Amino acid sequence: QLACCCGTAACSLCCKCCPKIKQSTSTRFMYALYFILVTIICCVMMSTTVANEMKTHIPFYKQMCKGIQAGEMCEKLVGYSAVYKVCFGMACFFFLFFLFTIKINSSKSCRAYIHNGFWLIKLIVLAAMCSGAFFIPDQDTFLNAWRYVGATGGFLFIAIQLILLVEFAHKWNKNWTAGANHKQVWNGLLALVTLILYSIAVAALVLMALFYTRSEGCMYNKVLIGLNGGLCLFVSLVAISPCVQNRQPHSGLLQSGVISCYVMYLTFSALSSKPPETILDENNRNITICVPEFSQGLHRDENLVTGLGTTILFGCILYSCLTSTTRASSEALRGIYATAETEVARCCFCCVPDGDADAEEHVEKRGGQTVVYDEKKGTVYSYAYFHFVFFLASLYVMMTVTHWFHYESAQIEKFFTGTWSIFWIKMVSCWVCVGLYLWTLIAPLCCPTREFS
Repeated sequence: QLACCCGTAACSLCCKCCPKIKQSTSTRFMYALYFILVTIICCVMMSTTVANEMKTHIPFYKQMCKGIQAGEMCEKLVGYSAVYKVCFGMACFFFLFFLFTIKINSSKSCRAYIHNGFWLIKLIVLAAMCSGAFFIPDQDTFLNAWRYVGATGGFLFIAIQLILLVEFAHKWNKNWTAGANHKQVWNGLLALVTLILYSIAVAALVLMALFYTRSEGCMYNKVLIGLNGGLCLFVSLVAISPCVQNRQPHSGLLQSGVISCYVMYLTFSALSSKPPETILDENNRNITICVPEFSQGLHRDENLVTGLGTTILFGCILYSCLTSTTRASSEALRGIYATAETEVARCCFCCVPDGDADAEEHVEKRGGQTVVYDEKKGTVYSYAYFHFVFFLASLYVMMTVTHWFHYESAQIEKFFTGTWSIFWIKMVSCWVCVGLYLWTLIAPLCCPTREFS
């Protein structure tokens, strides 16, 4: 373990009974662990409950705050400005590694050794960067400029996820269609999954119409639910239109079903994030409308909702980071796809077979988990792209925790109370997703002289 912290050895668990782990997996796990650690710190900094508990239960709290020059009651270590500074340090950490690991094709180079090891040293560097951001001069100018950088990076992170979702839908249909040429069972699976996807999308549309609208009012909800439902129907018709089918025989309803389900999810998420509408009832009391009645009772236990919701949200962010950093994803963003001849239909089409990973050289027995060196012949993922995605994720976390453009009143306890900025970001993401998918359908028609994968 000392060689892992201060040397080039791959990280592993001390428990011998744990299954073996690949070096590339352990490296990505460690960077993800750093990301989770800083994200938790950001959530703590945005929590007024934690700040009040610290004041109450930590002895000599006031003296300690003065000693570290964090203000009389550590006010410099809480709030959106503190989160901006900590995320600035984390973003700089990943961006420097992005520059450092450009053009690494072999795991035997000196730069690759630094990327895969020296974890204690890198943790110290990360902590120093996050702490050093608090000593940046002219804090007001820094915060105003960094806010726009964070918004740009956050939007780019969302865009990458949407592009990869559209690519995932096309890849799924292409893989199973390739199997249908040999076995008819794949045609049955295609039809079944497509039917399930559209059933989910239609059910979601009906439920949102029932619970998020009423006969009077709720005009925003009615228009947006109808608009997004119409967009799903439109792209489905475009996907099976004769002109698109002539240029793209692999285009079909499976991709449209995936996009429709995701559009319905984003619509539901946006409506849940919208500030509540209130009206006066017959007794002149304010009542909340355009939201499900059962959700009003659910939101009473704010600590449970905030804790569970935040965990799920950042779990999804971490999952997006790790799935976006595979070699297939980085190649897809550059327009590189597998040829039809190399497609092998399988249920878990995203999981590439391990091949001869088991034949690779193993780490010597050290009484702990066995590590397989799966990068002996070359890197299995792009190091630079991996760090760039985590750089963007750092900015996305910063903007999400601080409620995007409602940063001054942001608190982690009010994370799910709803703001207009979060509502419109989710709704625009929904439309961008539809636009990206629609472009993949009509691009061959608009540019007939170009070849599209």
